[in-house]
Amino acid sequence: MELKQPNKPATEPRGFMALVRVIPRRLSWVDGAGLVLLGFITYGLSRMGAEWQAPPDSNVTIDLSLKALPLYTFFSLCRGMAAFAVSFFFTLVYGYVAARVRYADRVMLPLLDILQSIPVLAFMPGAVIALAALFPTSNMGLELAAILMIFTGQVWNMTFSFYHSLRSVPPDLLEAGEVYRFGWWRRFRRIELPYATVGLVWNGMMSMAGGWFFLTINEAFRLGKHDYRLPGVGAYMSVAIDRGEGRAMLAAVLAMIVMIVLVDQLFWRPLVAWSERFKFEDVGASTVAESWVLDLVRRTQIYVTVRELRDRYRAWREARRPPRQPHVPAVHGRNVRALQWATMAAVFLPLFAVALWGTGELVALLGALSAGAWGRIGRAALFTLARTTAAVAIGTLWAVPAGIFIGTSPRASRILQPIVQVAASFPAPMLFPVVLAVLARLTVGLGVGSIVLMILGTQWYILFNVIAGAMSIPHELREAARVYRFQRSQLWRLVLLPGVFPYLVTGWVTAAGGAWNASIVSEYVHAGGQVRTCDGLGALISFAAENADFPMLGAGVLTMAIVVVAINRIFWKRLYSLAERRYALSR
Repeated sequence: MELKQPNKPATEPRGFMALVRVIPRRLSWVDGAGLVLLGFITYGLSRMGAEWQAPPDSNVTIDLSLKALPLYTFFSLCRGMAAFAVSFFFTLVYGYVAARVRYADRVMLPLLDILQSIPVLAFMPGAVIALAALFPTSNMGLELAAILMIFTGQVWNMTFSFYHSLRSVPPDLLEAGEVYRFGWWRRFRRIELPYATVGLVWNGMMSMAGGWFFLTINEAFRLGKHDYRLPGVGAYMSVAIDRGEGRAMLAAVLAMIVMIVLVDQLFWRPLVAWSERFKFEDVGASTVAESWVLDLVRRTQIYVTVRELRDRYRAWREARRPPRQPHVPAVHGRNVRALQWATMAAVFLPLFAVALWGTGELVALLGALSAGAWGRIGRAALFTLARTTAAVAIGTLWAVPAGIFIGTSPRASRILQPIVQVAASFPAPMLFPVVLAVLARLTVGLGVGSIVLMILGTQWYILFNVIAGAMSIPHELREAARVYRFQRSQLWRLVLLPGVFPYLVTGWVTAAGGAWNASIVSEYVHAGGQVRTCDGLGALISFAAENADFPMLGAGVLTMAIVVVAINRIFWKRLYSLAERRYALSR
């Protein structure tokens, strides 16, 4: 008996009509709220664009009224998100080349150490002057300079994390890619990037928080007699501090808190919940991170429509794809090496040319310094080294147990992660006047108090890396510890601390670099129209920048870079090797 195929509709929609058919006819209230939010963002971006195109004004007036604060806060958020996008792209490219191109890490990692150790005030004068001269008829140069400065506070932590995630990809996953003959792009997209996602998300949060640290400097920068200001919550807070306006300072603090909470709930928390799918475990965790925003978005008609359009496009593309060949020819090793050398040449030759030119200029600049000035710089470097070491040690004492607790408990993560995100993202220099007032009542001088100010900004690098490390510990290890009835001390000594150690080393490195950078605002503080200072390399650099003393500024920055790189090469590199050799769970 012959079976008849069911008759298809004579007028089956195809092409454009097939796509139109999936467009929703009715939208939910969540769709409407999303469209309203999109309208506000579009309006804010149009105002931001008008600000970029406005002619430069050497006497920018910051309005301290409350009605100006929402728009200022949005301007600062736009700069931070633009810098984060650039940082993310830089992280993927730089981290991948350093981890996968042969011998590249021998040059790129020391270069990353140097760039991380250079404080933001070293970038500011040249960047502001050069970009302002490049765009003399608009504010675009100053805006790009501010984004560049925020970028320098965000990118290093993400890049270090991504590099070490790529270096610790389990060998069996890489072998699976070889078996399936993955090229470099498919291996990156299907294996390496998913494996690094959890650490990348958490370090992205920390990087975003690090970008806010110097917000009051990025948007209100002084160079000699010139005062470069951009409308934003950082400039608002800077002017309020200079004038001693308590109401305006409180309003700026509340505006930052509201912005950070909204960014956390609308952006970071959904990313954390989404990244749970990339945890490499043989046994699923009993509970997972959740996001009410992500749950709402997944139920919207717009999201359903976009997914259906994506599925139809994939089906259409698969139908048009020619049959796959049974064997995919492997790329010859000689071609791979040629590509690696070409990549290294394209990356390093321009950098080498710029470095060579900059070295010549720096040598000519430093020739004006006396031996006594170099002795003062060396003494200041020792003071700052002692303070940064103390800040990292004190931050470690509480950040490690807190990070492990948050990272191993989804319930604790759901409750505490937004609080931690707000605290980490809040620009610590905004709190310096309050902290200094408390320290003054306790008769604590700035020499010791600057350690407290450093801790406010650097402890979060350790905490967020430990959280990422604790979340990456396979759930079956903790289950095995429970089955074998490990005591709490055994669980910490044999499972938790070894599991987070590779991430902790990354946190130490970035926290130490952040502490050296934070010294420029913690050893030289503007508050209430007065300047409080203590002996240290950060204070020396800040004073030189404010007074346009370029020889002393260059010498201070060079000394800071040399000290940080030396510590990284002598101490931190050995800890990295120990972490990869003995404590990587993938080995």
